[in-house]
Amino acid sequence: MKEEDIIALLALQHTPNIGAITAKKLIAHCGSPSAIYTEKKHKIAHIERIGSATLQHLFDPIHRKEAEKEWLYIQEHRVKYLTYFDEDYPTNLKNIIDAPILFFFEGDINLKNKKTLSIVGTRDMTLQGGAFCQKFVEELSALSDLVIISGFAYGVDIAAHKAAMENGLQTIACLAHGLDMLYPSAHKKYRNQLLENGGFITEFWHKSTFDRKNFLSRNRIIAGLSDATVVIESARKGGSLVTADLAFSYDREVFAIPGRPDDPYSQGCNFLIKNDKARLITSAADLIYYMGWEVSSIASKEVATPIFVELSPEEEKIVQVLKTQEKLSLDDLARACELPIHKLSNLLFQMEMKGVIRPLPGKIFSLAAIL
Repeated sequence: MKEEDIIALLALQHTPNIGAITAKKLIAHCGSPSAIYTEKKHKIAHIERIGSATLQHLFDPIHRKEAEKEWLYIQEHRVKYLTYFDEDYPTNLKNIIDAPILFFFEGDINLKNKKTLSIVGTRDMTLQGGAFCQKFVEELSALSDLVIISGFAYGVDIAAHKAAMENGLQTIACLAHGLDMLYPSAHKKYRNQLLENGGFITEFWHKSTFDRKNFLSRNRIIAGLSDATVVIESARKGGSLVTADLAFSYDREVFAIPGRPDDPYSQGCNFLIKNDKARLITSAADLIYYMGWEVSSIASKEVATPIFVELSPEEEKIVQVLKTQEKLSLDDLARACELPIHKLSNLLFQMEMKGVIRPLPGKIFSLAAIL
């Protein structure tokens, strides 16, 4: 990409009221990032969600000035970056509606032909949660092409990164600040080891103000990079639930580890499961089974061939449809069986418990065994 276009992307990032979605609309309308700033204002004003205030911000010269300063820093410090229009931009991330137009990175963030899993949770991780995380990632390490993604924060985040490094897996830390710093400072000791096993990603400039709202932007990148997200422990409110909600909205698989109802750091996970935003898992084998990541070195989830399972007439109809179609999405299955979604979802859950139905990524369903 030309230098003028990169500076234009930086200027867009710096402009208030212009997020990634609006920026991409502007680029699509004008043909290139730099063309935005030579387009007539009245033509831009006709673009959806471009009001007078946004238009005024867009052409304020301060944003171009700051973009040129940041571009100079990028060149002087040889900061690596990818734009939304580059071939190496991660495919998963590009497929979310609010993918960043430009991000910076350090280390190895190559995700081509890789399985990607984000592991998130509370900063106040319990001993049990830490032990589960360690064992979970250790069991997943047979998937040599797996990349563990998290946010480098206290608790579950850093536990996931450490477990990945200890087990020889690539790991990527998504930051809520620029690459010129590391937060929390206590985790600086892991920087070199993480760079040997993966890398760091951020969309924030150097000397970025450390702000709580940055975490929402960071969390969308965690969810966007990942095929699936696992929440290990979480209170009823917290950043990990935000990440799970984002992953769910991006139509990615979400999993949660259940816990006791009175355990404060299980309430978030239980809430996700209860509200059908996350699938309940208790082991790496569960995750592999649901994702279809078959690995011979990990004991696959045992599913008894349901030869003598009793099925209701509606369940039998579902089986017959899947015998002819092999696998179907939830919507297509509902149409084929002439059942409302809410009723079908309940039937599929019951059939999954009987070992008849196998859920696949993307809300796809197939028979778990030949009946």
